[in-house]
Amino acid sequence: MPEYLAPGVFVEEVSFRAKSIEGVPTSTTGLAGMTRYGPVHYQGGPLSTEPRLVTSFVEFERLYGKLEPLGDRVPYLAHAVRAFFLNGGQRLYVSRVYNPGDGTGVAKTDVVVNSPAGTASTVTWCARWPGSMGNVFVEVRPVRSRNVALPAPSGAPAALRANRVRNGSLVEVAPAGATLPDRKTPLDMDKLRTVEVDSAGRQTFHRANGDMDPLTATDQLVLVELEVTVLVDPDRTDRATGLGCHTDHRRWIGKILDLHDPEDDAAVVWLKADRPNPIGLAVALTNGTDTERNVRGRFELTGGLDGRLPTAEMFKGEEADLDDATRKATGLAALAEIDDIAIVALPDAADLDDDEQSRLAVQYLIAHAEAPGAYRIAIVDGPKSASMNKIRSFRGQFDSSYAALYHPWIETLDPNESPEQGSLPGKLLLPPSGFVAGIYARSDITRGVHKAPANEVVLGLTRFEANINTGRQQVLNPEGINALRFFPGRGNRVWGARTLSSDPEWKYVNVRRFFILLEHSIDKATQWAVFEPNGPDLWQKIVRAVEDFLDLQWRNGALLGATRAQAYFVRCDRTTMTQNDLDNGRLICLVGVAPVRPAEFVIFRIGQWTADARS
Repeated sequence: MPEYLAPGVFVEEVSFRAKSIEGVPTSTTGLAGMTRYGPVHYQGGPLSTEPRLVTSFVEFERLYGKLEPLGDRVPYLAHAVRAFFLNGGQRLYVSRVYNPGDGTGVAKTDVVVNSPAGTASTVTWCARWPGSMGNVFVEVRPVRSRNVALPAPSGAPAALRANRVRNGSLVEVAPAGATLPDRKTPLDMDKLRTVEVDSAGRQTFHRANGDMDPLTATDQLVLVELEVTVLVDPDRTDRATGLGCHTDHRRWIGKILDLHDPEDDAAVVWLKADRPNPIGLAVALTNGTDTERNVRGRFELTGGLDGRLPTAEMFKGEEADLDDATRKATGLAALAEIDDIAIVALPDAADLDDDEQSRLAVQYLIAHAEAPGAYRIAIVDGPKSASMNKIRSFRGQFDSSYAALYHPWIETLDPNESPEQGSLPGKLLLPPSGFVAGIYARSDITRGVHKAPANEVVLGLTRFEANINTGRQQVLNPEGINALRFFPGRGNRVWGARTLSSDPEWKYVNVRRFFILLEHSIDKATQWAVFEPNGPDLWQKIVRAVEDFLDLQWRNGALLGATRAQAYFVRCDRTTMTQNDLDNGRLICLVGVAPVRPAEFVIFRIGQWTADARS
């Protein structure tokens, strides 16, 4: 309570309403698996390896690479991301899983930097992440400005000053009357100077050996900066301009192309340099003879490897080391740290080297979704080319209301091929999880999480791998295997909405996901109640907040019942708590809801009646 110590008028703000509960997002998806490039933990790598949020497939390609094969393996995760956005997904987190085998799989190349004293040091162009996508070409070109020399101030000694330079800038010196070097002239170490600017703005010029060079007022100066071009692939060229070679330069090349915090978070390369000689570095990086395309240095990074097929344990990942900030979580464990995710999948898990590894990976995926406080559902892919017996045997190994299984796989045209006229285009078989995750998101956005994500059109395919007819689905559906089917005149559709649970109370995907929405929303929005006085006033505030939230769900059609009393109830009073609960600091609120279930079987009973019947 405020203290009133002197007479006066006091105005205070108070609240007479219950705190509102905002529904959490339910369409945000997390995928873990193999990609061609991108953030992943490795020894000596960047500190920021957390899963990145992407909102388009173009953004994914820039961070994690394109759809080219990973050696002889189809990049299932990249195709799943493409299918996710094509089918209506909007927000996606990607956790890269990488098995380097021997070494780190990181591409690099060394550059020798000479100094006037005859000694040499080495700087290294390195890929930021492991993978063959790091085998790129780096081109460095000097960019010269016009004469930037200024006359000395009135009354000052006849010393040369330079315009547009900062501390650490690099300038090229030419005597009076000489032709200024053009863009095709190689850098000469003897003609380069570094500029030092003190706190009073005074400039001094230094040679490569560090000696100060008192230039005359008649000398000409040319500002020299570097431009770095990274040739990633035929469709992507990254460029950084205005770079300096001195560590004091505001755009020091080692800062702009840093390992941990580059200017462009999607940068492919970084420069490993430990305070090199700036003039020697500029000459070494631009040492080239390509006069047709301007003088430049050209470096090829080699040694980048896509790695081996990860094990189920690697997909599961490791939790972050609480005692070592450099060891971040990996795999599914990295996705567990992101609160927004509501849907998870492992597109690579269904096609590992052996069935045991695939089943183990799925078990880890389900355990991840079932973890306390995870608030998410797992989309499980059935085995590739599975027969009826095989898919039923696969399904029989799991029992969880936090997972849903979809069958069969999906055939698409290979986007990497450009078939010649008259030839048949290549095709790929892909797991359905990426397509289904996008449909989950699309259904949530257009209808709401309470709507079963079924009877929805699947986009981006040529056909399903197997033809599921009514007879086959009569076998699969009771066992909780959601079929993907083609209907003439209605297209390709998801034709099932069941979980992998044997408990009939949690039979339907939308019921489980609706409860995830309720639980997660109430959890996040009532954190304010912790350590509040545990009495009737607090109980009433919580009841009003939860009732207002459930009333909104009822109005949106998520709850069954003609009245509020039929749709839900909320109790938080002495009938839900004993004195022992109060003494031990427990507040217990009982919430009951009547969720709507999908009309899985629509039945019309039709019979004859006589014309003279009376109603």
